[in-house]
Amino acid sequence: MEGFEERFTDIVHYILQITHDIWEGKGVGLIYDYYTHNCRVHTAEGLVYGREAMIRGTLAALAAFPDRRLYGDDVIWCGDDQKGFYTSHRITHVGRNTGYSEFGPPTGRQVRYMAIADCVVRQNRIMEEWLVRDNLTLVRQLGFDPGELAREMAERNSGVSAFQPVGEVERVQGQDTPARLPPPPPEFDITDFIPRVLHQIWNWRLLNTIDESHASTYTGHLPGGRELYGRGDLKAHILAMLAAFPDAALSIDHFCALAGGSDRYRTATRWTLSGTHLGPGVYGPPTGRRVSILGISHHLVADGCIQQEWTVYDEFALLKRLYRPEGPVGQGTSARPSAP
Repeated sequence: MEGFEERFTDIVHYILQITHDIWEGKGVGLIYDYYTHNCRVHTAEGLVYGREAMIRGTLAALAAFPDRRLYGDDVIWCGDDQKGFYTSHRITHVGRNTGYSEFGPPTGRQVRYMAIADCVVRQNRIMEEWLVRDNLTLVRQLGFDPGELAREMAERNSGVSAFQPVGEVERVQGQDTPARLPPPPPEFDITDFIPRVLHQIWNWRLLNTIDESHASTYTGHLPGGRELYGRGDLKAHILAMLAAFPDAALSIDHFCALAGGSDRYRTATRWTLSGTHLGPGVYGPPTGRRVSILGISHHLVADGCIQQEWTVYDEFALLKRLYRPEGPVGQGTSARPSAP
């Protein structure tokens, strides 16, 4: 690859190898070589800016889990070595908590949770990254009560976030309908299929279309340890989310796909779900808080429908937003939710 070290055979090798060298090899200083000085890492907690901040975070994470292993489950990518690559790396984190973490003192417990990191890569360096982790599963496996810990951390950091104005969620304009998409192309097009499916389900609330877009043997691997089997489980999950955030709108921020032959595709979709916590559900009684959820989904598509899904978003960060102390008008007020 032009502009990359000769040892890297392709972009998948690059992503897997530098992840191993930095984390499992504990070559934390390699971040200087493989990230730009002003790299931006977007997380559910906010923006991490620059290599020094990345190095601080990596050192802290390794101190908490010194034997951490990052298993690369898939790398979906697009682009080239001339214009740059976009990669979506799905990872399973495994390790034992023998050091202090942001969540508290060491528990000695073994953990396993999923994460996805999307990266923009040019000339051997990562310029920008979007990172989502299933921190709710991590917190539970450490033995903490997610509700109590989220409330404690939210109160501790209540003065950190700036005031955020809250406007209307742009799913519909006034009394109009959600955006209407043009008719699908006559031939199956993966770049049209996944965005259309997500728009129909999340923005139009057309859950009946799941019967056509998803296989009867569909399986989904979602945050919080949720394992979905069949279209009925998926519908129930979406209904629960929409009941809690009834004005929710989903926007697709990036999409890429890899063809695998025989009409099989692996796709990566980065999305944002914005809405107001107005209904009861797994996150407790409604708080009136407006939230935006950063998420990434990997789909396996075959025979014209979705066979399997891996989706990650940080529910623990979401709980902290819902639990934050009441602030000025525009930040939302209401009762505190109960523990999930």
